[in-house]
Amino acid sequence: MIRVLNVGGGSTQMPEKYAGWDVDLLDINPEVGPDICMDARHLDQLQAGQYDAVFCSHALEHFHAHEIKALLNGFKHVLKTGGFVEIHVPDIQAVSKQLAEHGPDAIAYTVDAGPITYHDILYGWNQALEAGNEFYAHKCGFSANSLGKAIFQAGFDRVDVWQGSCFDLLAYGVKP
Repeated sequence: MIRVLNVGGGSTQMPEKYAGWDVDLLDINPEVGPDICMDARHLDQLQAGQYDAVFCSHALEHFHAHEIKALLNGFKHVLKTGGFVEIHVPDIQAVSKQLAEHGPDAIAYTVDAGPITYHDILYGWNQALEAGNEFYAHKCGFSANSLGKAIFQAGFDRVDVWQGSCFDLLAYGVKP
């Protein structure tokens, strides 16, 4: 069975390309019912080389910049040789440009839960933060260059970063 670790997504929803894969959800918030309830900074406590992929959508920005290297090393730890990491984060340059032009309270896009402002993208979803869910706070940001550099410096090969939709950066790296 091909296995993927979904890190910090808070949901079992995965891109279509992972259909049929065995997915383990890792999240620090027990309320989302993860398969593995733990802080992603401690991935080195899991068995090494057990996953073919690590999918991390909108979780890296919830950690401080100085913690990113350890997180990426944890991703590498749980991956099999030749396995890959897929990371999605907000593009801080694109968001900052829109924030400067339209203001922090302007709506960037709308999801099922409601509107998302440029302020929400930069600092965390305010609706959840106001309700007391501190897991939604954003603590760092990435440009395409800084994200690619971090993944490469963590020891991944064939690193590629590009602009996705809704102000997202998408990145891939392969464990050598």
